Amino acid sequence: MRIEYLYRFPVKGLTAEAMEEATVEAGGTIPWDRAFALAQGDSGYDAENPTWMPKTNFMCLKANAGIAKLASFFDPRTGALTLRAPDGGEITENALRPEGRARLGAFLTAYLGDEARGTPQFVLGKDHSFSDQRQKVVSLINMASWRDFEAKVGARRHRRRFRANVWFSGAAAWAERGWEPGRELQMGGAMLRITKGIVRCPATEVNPETAERDADPVHELRNLYGHTELGVHAEIIEGGHFAIGDAIEVLEPG
Repeated sequence: MRIEYLYRFPVKGLTAEAMEEATVEAGGTIPWDRAFALAQGDSGYDAENPTWMPKTNFMCLKANAGIAKLASFFDPRTGALTLRAPDGGEITENALRPEGRARLGAFLTAYLGDEARGTPQFVLGKDHSFSDQRQKVVSLINMASWRDFEAKVGARRHRRRFRANVWFSGAAAWAERGWEPGRELQMGGAMLRITKGIVRCPATEVNPETAERDADPVHELRNLYGHTELGVHAEIIEGGHFAIGDAIEVLEPG
């Protein structure tokens, strides 16, 4: 198996950034993945004492389909985050500074309109990840499984609906469903441990190109396969470096 695509999602719910390589640490995520989020004003999120919360406490595709039309670009060297709306409206601010985050939050709040609740705040997780999972993980999808799903549906189901960090080739379709929790993977120079399969949610209904809810992958998966999983989550147990083209090996138990 090998890595075909590698992505991070700096802002929860917004666009992916393609990467050539990543260096990760044990217990962490791909650097800057889900590092920022817009916390809804009624969420009770405390930026000084971050704790995991369900996604609907934040701007997210499940609740806010229109954000699929927002483009985002983050430069970790300078902290500059650019947000671009489909009407041409654009903002660039230093997302590492409180005043920059305040202006970015105001831009996103205005974009959400009636979907904004209370006074949202744009927040930096620092050592916290705004993942849908309680623990810090990397998400991986087998391209053969995705292609089998598309073929059986008989329609395109864009990769970006599924928001994975790593897309890999070289395994039989759905082979990853046999990787039980605790199974270890060597991915380039890093070691990962499978935690669980990725159960899909209504966020996948949103077409990433049109922001329309034009499909129901959860229903399709259940009808076609008897489950609603596509991909696996894995925790990083040994840090290291990996890149597009690097090998992934499933290690034998013991």
